[in-house]
Amino acid sequence: MVTRRSLLQTGGLAAWGLPLLTTIQANTDPREAAAEVLAQATASGQVSAATLCVCQHEEQFLRHFGTAQSVNDLFLLGSISKPIAVAAVMTLFDQGAFSLDDPARTYLPEFSGQGRETITIRHLLTHVSGLPDQLPENNDVRARHAPLQEFVERALRTPLLFEPGTRYGYSSMAILLATEIARRISGIETATLLDQTVFQPLGMKHSSLGLGRFPIEAVTPCQTELAAPESGVGDSKARSWDWNSVYWRSLGAPWGGAHASAPDVARFLAEFLLEEGKVVRPETARAMTQNQRADENPPRGLGFALGSSLGGKGCSNQTFGHTGSTGTLAWADPRSQTICVILTTLPGRAAEPHPRTIASDHLTSAFC
Repeated sequence: MVTRRSLLQTGGLAAWGLPLLTTIQANTDPREAAAEVLAQATASGQVSAATLCVCQHEEQFLRHFGTAQSVNDLFLLGSISKPIAVAAVMTLFDQGAFSLDDPARTYLPEFSGQGRETITIRHLLTHVSGLPDQLPENNDVRARHAPLQEFVERALRTPLLFEPGTRYGYSSMAILLATEIARRISGIETATLLDQTVFQPLGMKHSSLGLGRFPIEAVTPCQTELAAPESGVGDSKARSWDWNSVYWRSLGAPWGGAHASAPDVARFLAEFLLEEGKVVRPETARAMTQNQRADENPPRGLGFALGSSLGGKGCSNQTFGHTGSTGTLAWADPRSQTICVILTTLPGRAAEPHPRTIASDHLTSAFC
């Protein structure tokens, strides 16, 4: 990903009682300012653990905070899992195994009725399929510790929310069905496909879909008491299936169940920023990070979120990446050649503004 690395570490943390934005000197290096935001957030107890990775050209800035033991600690990525999963799908596209405008039903023959026949693979990858984000019965399915294949079977027949292709509707289930198409084409289980086509080629040694080879003790717990509804929201009855449960961590949900370190996520983004061709062809990487929509709906690449709002003030419209409801943020800006990865344990909905956003803003205002 880089030809030379500069590893900059902090010393001990101190406790600050002042608001995050008022304790940082105006002349502070923006990377140090971003790090100080996360240091303050963990020192105050707002965030349990966090890691930061900022890459610019040949330099890499790494820090870890709170209970994180190193920058290589594994965090639950949440929806940053989506572009990683889509990258694995697109390796089959590069092999000529499918076309983006193929009907999904070509590979999922049982996917029919209510206009499902018109849904294309491109629709699935750009969130315009009409499929819901989560299954209506999501909590019940997870409470029974259902296998991933049951989610697939239910997604194939869950009611559509709108006519395919007519509007934007963020959909985890669409990403699930896209990976199911890849599974059926390749004959390889999704977690293995990601490992073989993405993690190994990029040297992402601290990454897996699900737990993979890592024990549950190796992954950083989320602050589930502040989490999203689909995570169990800290309900004691949901402890066997919430974000921290062995069930969820092991499931390997391609829409949100990947674990990785901050440097590994940066390696993934670099594949697309630099168009290195280690995972997908350069022209495919370019297509994945370009807007696939022609209307006024939010711009979307293939698996990637796009636009200046992703990273914060100063980012160019070419910025690509994703956020995760578990408290994660990852973006790359081609104009400034900057990569930013912020992994935290504080769920995205738990704070406004979230420390990840404040930290990112320090970087974009200076670099982008």
